[in-house]
Amino acid sequence: MNDELFETGLKKRKDTLGADYVDQNLKAADGFTRPFQEAMTAWCWGFGWGDETIDAKTRSMMNLAMLGALGKMHEWEIHCNGAINNGVSVDEIRAIVHVVGIYCGVPQALECFRAARKVLTDRGMLPAHDPAQP
Repeated sequence: MNDELFETGLKKRKDTLGADYVDQNLKAADGFTRPFQEAMTAWCWGFGWGDETIDAKTRSMMNLAMLGALGKMHEWEIHCNGAINNGVSVDEIRAIVHVVGIYCGVPQALECFRAARKVLTDRGMLPAHDPAQP
């Protein structure tokens, strides 16, 4: 493992997803999952996110579009939090979900909206949803 890529990745990962979340994931890793956690931190976060050609906000927006397209909703929710940490606004999240709907279909956009509403409500960025209200 490239220690420099791992350290770069660890910083980028914590900056985006939050130190508590990352520390919990690493602490929960065992002999079976630790090699993957370390490799993913070095490769995805160190090599990928460590390349400053694309800023963190843009990377977060790309991630939401790609994860939404793939239907990886657990990861989408995690990266929605990360996107907000990287400066992505509620309006930008909505626009990203619209693109997912256009290219991947309405059902997938609805899944993204559900996940986004949960994240945004939990963070106090949207009021709790009242289905009786338009």
